[in-house]
Amino acid sequence: MRKEESSAPLLSIYFGGGTPSLLSENELSFLLRTISQNYSVSKNAEITLEANPENISKKTLQYWQRIGINRLSIGLQSFKPSDLAWMNRGHSATKTIACLDLASTEGFTDISIDLMYGLPGLALDEWASHLQSVVSHNITHISAYCLTVENGTKLSRDVKLGRRRLPNDELIAKQYALLVSTLQNYGFEQYEVSNFARNKKYSKHNSAYWNGVCYIGVGPSAHSFRRESRRWNISDNRAYIKHIYEGSSFYNEEILQNKDIWNELFLTGLRTRWGVSKQSISALGGFSKKEKSILDNYLAIGKMENLEGAFSLTKDGFLFADGIAQDFFRIS
Repeated sequence: MRKEESSAPLLSIYFGGGTPSLLSENELSFLLRTISQNYSVSKNAEITLEANPENISKKTLQYWQRIGINRLSIGLQSFKPSDLAWMNRGHSATKTIACLDLASTEGFTDISIDLMYGLPGLALDEWASHLQSVVSHNITHISAYCLTVENGTKLSRDVKLGRRRLPNDELIAKQYALLVSTLQNYGFEQYEVSNFARNKKYSKHNSAYWNGVCYIGVGPSAHSFRRESRRWNISDNRAYIKHIYEGSSFYNEEILQNKDIWNELFLTGLRTRWGVSKQSISALGGFSKKEKSILDNYLAIGKMENLEGAFSLTKDGFLFADGIAQDFFRIS
């Protein structure tokens, strides 16, 4: 139904969460075969599968490679048993280490892992231990995120009732600084606020989001982007399938105004080492007098830097990326 949405070769195919590592070889093969039949796929396409450690075995690794999966994104999150328990993760710390070594042994050379900091009760020395547990393994990419407590969740209720205590901002800042320095010492480049890569193994998929590249999201709740518009599919499985079969609209859509494009340019661009393109800024009318004053201030205090073709954040500025981007937002 959507094969006309891309004429250019696909650079990335990404099987994201829920838990696509639960899919059988036949199911994944069917999906990849259907994509190849309907789209042009680059010979160097990055084909990523999100996988939970408990789904990783010699058998699954072999058939993932056999059908063309060339990159794994493994949701480790933490090495602390109590963290894994309240996050309802189905793996142990021991399983976590074993699956990294097994994936490498079975021939995967592009392995990304997810880690979380700012967790309830996570001490600085524990976080240091988590980092040491992964850097010695043959992984090429790390995504490290600070915990965000969403309203209405069990964690939110536990925090309000005092059952779990979140670390203060000072400790979170120390955990972030330790993350950056440790990974740098082990050859990882911070190319985005939360993403680090060895040997230039930047995620093509994630980079597309930050650099304003068009993408197609297939399946319930998936998002799509076409420069002037955004779509998000119906999230309810049954309703999504019903609309597909009926031929009725299965998504909501937002047409982006110039202010929206400007805001997203700063929200995403400032998160990366490449910053916000001066050419893109000029194409949208350039800085207003107020915005130029904001820029000059951030340059003066060392939170931003003036590159040849872009304005970017310094390492000190990365910690305040969202707030700095918001200062450049246009309301109308």
